[in-house]
Amino acid sequence: MVTGWRSSSAAEPRLPLVPEINKIAYLLERLAQGVAAHDRENPTHHSWGIGMAHFDIERLGLEEGEQILPGIVLQADGSTTGAFRVLCDGDHDAELTEEEEEVLDAVASEEVGEPVYAPGPAEAPQIRPPF
Repeated sequence: MVTGWRSSSAAEPRLPLVPEINKIAYLLERLAQGVAAHDRENPTHHSWGIGMAHFDIERLGLEEGEQILPGIVLQADGSTTGAFRVLCDGDHDAELTEEEEEVLDAVASEEVGEPVYAPGPAEAPQIRPPF
């Protein structure tokens, strides 16, 4: 856990961990923005966590299961390093399946017009390699 102070020896004065504190503050800001964007786009879903790579959780000095924002817990989910995802109780795969079904319904199974033919020879000329 980050204590907020760093010292390489007892003789040196203690200096605050400003770069580390700024890094955590930046992370918390991005996480809050991600949760807010998810909740705005999916009002029927309840966000409950943030999924991150286990490596990133360790590197930041955080712990899995830790409440990182109010009502939001941190979970290792095996995602790629440097990325996070919002975990919620909604089913995003159902929405993708619904979109796929809409696309399938839009494909026509019957011809509506007459086929267009170009004038020219009835058979296509054979293509031969230039060897």
